Amino acid sequence: MIGYVTLGTNDIEKASKFYDELLAELGATRFMDNEQFIAWSVGPTSPMISVTKPNDGNPSTVGNGVMIGLAATGPAQVDAIYNKAIVLGAKDEGPAGPRGDKFYAGYFRDVDGNKLNVFCMI
Repeated sequence: MIGYVTLGTNDIEKASKFYDELLAELGATRFMDNEQFIAWSVGPTSPMISVTKPNDGNPSTVGNGVMIGLAATGPAQVDAIYNKAIVLGAKDEGPAGPRGDKFYAGYFRDVDGNKLNVFCMI
């Protein structure tokens, strides 16, 4: 149902380095790329995550209450991706671990302050 999600950035180079390494952990590579916009995907018909400089020329800001969930294959991949995000400069918003009986997740903010989590169902 979701085709793509776009996150704003004020530093496309810094954001691209963060997401190149982070999304590689999920098998994603750059799918579209120009000086203002980069999108990653695991395949041409799969959903994409992208970063962009705002089209209106104003600074990018973080959406209050907005969060992107990255689906992982299991707790080990959640741990690996969460830890990779922190190494790449993300801010911890809740370490990887169980959340209830069936949900395992780690929460972080990217280099622009956008909130993400990586999760799996257990």
